Amino acid sequence: SLAFQKYKIFGPNEWVGLQYFKELFSSPTFYRALRNTLTISALKIIFTFPVPVFLAILMNEMRNKAFAKAVRSVVYLPHFLSWVVITGIFAAILSPVNGLVNEIIRFFGFEPIPFMTSSKHFRGVLVVSEIWRSAGWDSILYTAALMNIDPQLYEAAEIDGASKLSQTLHITIPELARTMITVFILNIGFFMNAGFDQVFNMMNDSVISVADIIDTYAYRIGLIKMNYSYATAVGLFQGVIGLVLVLITNKIAKKYETGSLW
Repeated sequence: SLAFQKYKIFGPNEWVGLQYFKELFSSPTFYRALRNTLTISALKIIFTFPVPVFLAILMNEMRNKAFAKAVRSVVYLPHFLSWVVITGIFAAILSPVNGLVNEIIRFFGFEPIPFMTSSKHFRGVLVVSEIWRSAGWDSILYTAALMNIDPQLYEAAEIDGASKLSQTLHITIPELARTMITVFILNIGFFMNAGFDQVFNMMNDSVISVADIIDTYAYRIGLIKMNYSYATAVGLFQGVIGLVLVLITNKIAKKYETGSLW
């Protein structure tokens, strides 16, 4: 692997063993990128994971099929937009000069907030934009799972006098649990990948201290500074940690018999 060799444009590569990994673990910039990656990934899982489930249940309860179809079209659409386009949309909406959000903030007598250049608010922008882009599309899987629930379960619950909320809590959610756990395990596998396309397009120098993740760090080191071996070591570390997280999560899910990948 290139991570264990010193890359040379001319001539054979030189074997250096763990040299680049030693450099990696002694770099404060790497630890900053690692901390940002873990924080952003955790925030995305905590806040984005429940939204597709809620959307799927909500759309499944809609009795007006034409309206339900229109809602689905609206919530699925952002998935097909690139992060370049989404960044432009959010930059316009959140602009401190004439953005819609800050116009509302001004209306209530508060000072405008520079969301896209504020270290305090930038991670929130990442989470909200991720929800807006992916929640609708991700709900398709749960919608399919809802169709496999036996209608007789709901009929029996109605006869017993269960409310819609009670049916959701005691029938729908438990029936979706297996699908939710499978999706969660897959998400854990990408825990070390906080979303290169999104962060790369939205990040700027003002927020690099809270936005620079392992992927953007490896991009700068590998493609801009052309330190290919070091960047490969970063990528290898990222991949190994991701694999370990999947194995651990799957083992826990298997132990408690709540569903696993294998």
